[in-house]
Order: sequence, then C-alpha cells, then structure tokens
Amino acid sequence: MQKLKYSQTVLPKKKGKVLLKKFSNIVLAVYLSLSVSGQDPQFSQFYANPLYLGPSFAGGVEGSRLSTQYRNQWWDMPNSFVTYSFSYDHYFKTFNSGVGINFINDVAGTSKLGYFQTGLHYSYNIKLFNVWYVRPGISFSYIQQGIYGKLTFIDQVLGNGYTSAPDASLDQARDIDAGSSMLVYTNGFWLGGTVDHLLQPDVGLHNTEAVVPLKTSIYGGIDLRRKGRLLKPSDDVMTFAFLYKQQETIKQLDLGVYWYNYPIILGFWYRGLPVLNSPRGDAIVFLAGIKVRHFNIGYSYDFTISSLLPYTRGSHEISATYKFLLPQRKKKGGVPCPEF
Repeated sequence: MQKLKYSQTVLPKKKGKVLLKKFSNIVLAVYLSLSVSGQDPQFSQFYANPLYLGPSFAGGVEGSRLSTQYRNQWWDMPNSFVTYSFSYDHYFKTFNSGVGINFINDVAGTSKLGYFQTGLHYSYNIKLFNVWYVRPGISFSYIQQGIYGKLTFIDQVLGNGYTSAPDASLDQARDIDAGSSMLVYTNGFWLGGTVDHLLQPDVGLHNTEAVVPLKTSIYGGIDLRRKGRLLKPSDDVMTFAFLYKQQETIKQLDLGVYWYNYPIILGFWYRGLPVLNSPRGDAIVFLAGIKVRHFNIGYSYDFTISSLLPYTRGSHEISATYKFLLPQRKKKGGVPCPEF
C-alpha cells in the first residue's frame, strides 16, 4: 500500500490548534454537565438578588421591587462565566404575604454550556412580639441545562466531507425543583437560612444522571447607626453581614461590612475559609454604589487572592434595583438588610 504523504497525515499548525481548542471545549462541557460537585451560580452582591438568596425575601419592601444583575466571572479567561439575573416581587399588606418571580441565566465556554432557572417565591410575615418578625418562605422552580453553542467534532475539523450532529440526548436537560427558607428580623438585625434543591433535580446530559445536591445557606447581619445631634438618628450607617454556604463538600463563607451615608454606599467583603480552602482564602470584594429611596445601583469587583490569581484576574458585577414604594407608614413588610 502506498504510504501517505506527510501533509496528508498531519494537520497544519494553525488548524491543529483550532482542533485542540474545540475538542477541549467539548470535553469540558460534558465534564461540567456530569459533575455534581460544582456550586450554583453565585453573586457577590447577593442581597441585590434577594429571591435567589431565599424565598423569605419575597415582598421584602413596602410595595414592589424590580432587581437585575450582571456578573462576569474570571473575565480575563477566554469565554468566561457570564451570569444574568432578573426578579420582581411585591408585598400584599392585606395578606401579610410576599410573592415574587425570578430568572437566572448562566453561560460558560465557547460551546455555551448554559444553566437557566426561573422560580415562583412566596413568603408570609408573622409578628412574634413587639417589633420582632419571623418570615417563612417557599419556592418552586424550573431548571434547564444544556449546550447552546455549536459543537464541532474532529471529523468536521478534518474537512473530510462528513458532518456529524450531536446526540439529541446531549442537548438539554430539564427538571423541577423547590426550596424553603426562614428569616427572623427586627429593626437593624436579621438572621435566616435557606435550603435549596429539595427535589434534587437531575441535569445530566448524554444519558447520564447528574443530581444537583442540596445547598444550605445561613446569613445575617446588624446595622450600627451613629447618633446624630440631639440624639437623633444619623444617616451614617455601618452594617456588618455574613453569608455561609455549603453544597455537598464545598463550603464558602463571606464576611463583609457596608458603610452608608446618603446617597453613597461603600462595601468590603472577604470570601474564604482558610482552614478548609486555600491558605489566603478565595477573594476580596470591593463595592461602590448609590442608594436613594426608590433606586440603587452598585458595582463590585472580586479580586482573586487564591492560587488562581494568575489565571482568573477577578470578576465584575453590576446590580440595579428600582422600588415602587407605598407612602411611608408603619412598616410590616420591609426587611432591614442591605440591598447590595
């Protein structure tokens, strides 16, 4: 048999790089879809996305609220993780109830491995005694995960005239889910917890089971307001807050502080568990924003401090919230937590 020429058996250098890159993306997409140890999409300004944090925050204002967020995680990497969020909630004072709906869309990689979630949230406000309230909440959601980009296979890259199509079972996975939460609060203090993925949805692709594990979140904080002249409250407020999350073996702790003096708000967060994670932690987060009665907008930057620093650079996040508030009366629905 005649020996093939070198040019027929070896790809050109440029074409070989393209082949390797596209093949790696396919492997990464399938691996991520089969992995059950990864975390859900996350936000540094988690209080700007209250329904994603817990259904107890549904109707957490005296009126209605529109919230949106954009996050570009590890922006310096090719085809980084980009997450979008949108939510709307309303407090029905007559029924002591809050209702909301949210949408989350997370896309990563050149093959656009995507995660989409939309949920309905309900909370009920109960007065315990004096100025203390407890707020249970429940949510039901629809989850979809799939590959939304164009997959290119080896035989297509070789250009031998044969075109392959991905297995239909690889395209998308759909399931339903539920979550519950409990929040206790009073003026200037709150403490709560959420359990997500109670139904443990299956988002596996390629006929492989990939059950999303339970995620537990515990959060809380306290406001410290400086006294103004003649013992009147000042607009100068310092807020200390935390968020602890655990999903299977992954644990994460966020500790932060906000300083607010109308209309400027500044914040600083530390993320990590040095004993369980890297020695330095994961990231430090810087926040700056503007907050007025009906509207607030914030920008934050995650500066990576772990060993991933040379590869990830950091993450950008922008949030905006608009509130359709009722006339100021004795508040029952408002939850005294940050909005960033």
